[in-house]
Amino acid sequence: MEDLFRSYWWLLFPLAWFVFGGFNSFLNYRRQKDTLDLIKTYAAKGQEPPEALLKVLERPIDADDDSWHSRRGGGSRMNDGNWFSVVLFGVMGVGFAYASYADIYGAGEAFLIVAFVLGALCLASLVSALMGRRRGE
Repeated sequence: MEDLFRSYWWLLFPLAWFVFGGFNSFLNYRRQKDTLDLIKTYAAKGQEPPEALLKVLERPIDADDDSWHSRRGGGSRMNDGNWFSVVLFGVMGVGFAYASYADIYGAGEAFLIVAFVLGALCLASLVSALMGRRRGE
């Protein structure tokens, strides 16, 4: 069992992403269900539900929550994500480049491939962030 974990430790990351994605979908489903229950309460009392409550239902169930973004005072949320990706991929690329240079675990070539891929993702995110700023997003 210990060898299995050593060989496939990296599978924890996609599995965690899958679990958290499912949990996020469940929370969005609960939000929509609770909103419908609240609207039913208004209907039972014979009152008109507020417009803000009805707008919650217009959003797709898998839409991101914009409340954090609106509290920050505007700006392009997508562009903010691009800058985050630039930093994330850059730092990870540097880390894997160092691991390749130091030949950690004797897997220098593998770390070098990962460093190049992360470097390419960093550059792609940088171009996307700069193009988004130029378009005025």
